[in-house]
Amino acid sequence: MTDKHLVAVVVLDGVVPFDLGTATQLFGTARDEQGHRKYTTLVCTPGRQPVRTAAGYQVVPDHGLEITERADTVVVPGIHAGDPVETGTVDPAVGKALNDALARGARVMSICTGAFVLAAAGLLDQRPATTHWWWADRFRELYPDVKLDPDVLFIDDGDVLTSAGVGAGIDLCLHVIRTDFGSDVANRAARRSVVPPWREGGQAQYIERPLPRVADTTTAGTRTWALERLAEPLTLQDLAAHATMSVRTFTRRFREETGVSPARWLLQQRVDHARMLLESTDLAVEVVARRSGLGTATSLRQHLQTTIGVAPSAYRRTFRVVPERPER
Repeated sequence: MTDKHLVAVVVLDGVVPFDLGTATQLFGTARDEQGHRKYTTLVCTPGRQPVRTAAGYQVVPDHGLEITERADTVVVPGIHAGDPVETGTVDPAVGKALNDALARGARVMSICTGAFVLAAAGLLDQRPATTHWWWADRFRELYPDVKLDPDVLFIDDGDVLTSAGVGAGIDLCLHVIRTDFGSDVANRAARRSVVPPWREGGQAQYIERPLPRVADTTTAGTRTWALERLAEPLTLQDLAAHATMSVRTFTRRFREETGVSPARWLLQQRVDHARMLLESTDLAVEVVARRSGLGTATSLRQHLQTTIGVAPSAYRRTFRVVPERPER
């Protein structure tokens, strides 16, 4: 147990059950290919007291806030009641626990309106952050010093991370798992939870967007087809032709279903595939670039730098562990 990454999930009154379940489910199912768990996930409350959820039932924890003193990651799920969303204040014990965790080098993250708790504790002052779009006006009113961006799924600001509402918490947890242990572990956790393995944090939240009719949701097959041909020079015309639509209709329906343009989606899939190859193979950077459809090593370097801020070689070193040579 001691060699696993410890995640402390801080639960407060009014907690959103989905957000609580997201953190425990995703981190709890992250395993390597031998089936070994990569995280120990513990739920805690102030004073180890039961808390009432936003759904009308109680959560009875096994731990108090003291586990945050040794946690590697502290997660605050969303809340739909309480001081952080009503008065802009937080239980001093909770605020101290979060600030102490951050000060000693732990990662602190929130799901949905959990950002109100982080903001009330002062962790988000002058930082970029996000929360559920529905709560954006209230958040700005209470926390004007936070650089709120309510149009994205999640924001990774290094040691403090925030996500938008509900399903975006899944995206953030998978992003963290991928950052910690690579694509294989994150994808395995996604498969066990039957959710998409990756949506980029900068993707827009789905704000009051009319859903397409079921009969019109017809680009999924083309997305699958494209994923099998990332190394090929696919064009928008190629994608539209496969879906037997005009370019205009295909583009409109694609954006309705995914929230992004076909070109942006295709680029993200190629970058994701390149990351997977860098993490799990010893292929030369030039080969990784070709197999992922990014063309050249220069193009791969540019896109990786733009996406995550590191070069391919540096990214590979993060995930590819080289066995130590035995002493002679």
